[in-house]
Amino acid sequence: MKWFTFFLLMITAELLAAAPKSQRMQINFIQLSQNFLYAARTGDSVQKYLDTLGSAQEKQLADQLTNDEEKIAFWLNIYNGFTQVLLKNNPEKYKSRGAFFSDKQIRIANQLLSLDMIEHGLMRRSKIKWGLGYLNKIFPSRFEKIFRVDTLDSRIHFALNCGAKSCPPIAFYESENIDSQLELAMQTYLAGEIELDTMNNFVKLPAIMGWFRGDFGGKNGMLKLLKKNNLINTELSPKIEFKEYDWTLFLNNYKT
Repeated sequence: MKWFTFFLLMITAELLAAAPKSQRMQINFIQLSQNFLYAARTGDSVQKYLDTLGSAQEKQLADQLTNDEEKIAFWLNIYNGFTQVLLKNNPEKYKSRGAFFSDKQIRIANQLLSLDMIEHGLMRRSKIKWGLGYLNKIFPSRFEKIFRVDTLDSRIHFALNCGAKSCPPIAFYESENIDSQLELAMQTYLAGEIELDTMNNFVKLPAIMGWFRGDFGGKNGMLKLLKKNNLINTELSPKIEFKEYDWTLFLNNYKT
């Protein structure tokens, strides 16, 4: 019996050794996204992360991104990490921001993606970039349908960092804590950005809220958000204006 058991173990080991590496080792992709972002921060080589992300099997990734918490945490880390890596390697790219965000220069699961595709296709659930948050894509790609969120969470706008000075700071997002992390990101960013003028009855909000106003439920939704978070008095109904966005390149803006 001992020899038979030993024989089975030997056969199993040989089969595992012969199996593709992707089958022998289960990769935690959310942890990988955090490690990638950390390497981007410290300046360590990111090549092994690029290789693993790029060659991942689509099903392997999809099996781990099964809900919005997992998708948001993963794609936030990926977006913020690639923005830092790409601009540190070649800051000249930022002079043509439109091309920088729209160029397909990110390989995930053998699919070439752009930063725009990650933000508007996957994290904003197939929204048109310049549609103010009201227009959806008519024909999203198959990849997009698989990996996009089920429900748009407007708080992502306070977590995405595009490399500009007006962007919110970068954090390391975890699926199990994503709700509290996004809530903190929103409250912290808004508390530092809004400008309330009670004498003239207006409030200035971050430019990103104007660009994607539909994501916030329009101006009425924005006022409800401010009141809910005690950023303005519930009795007030100020006019809304939007601040100018500072596009100055500002890398390494991590939450302390």
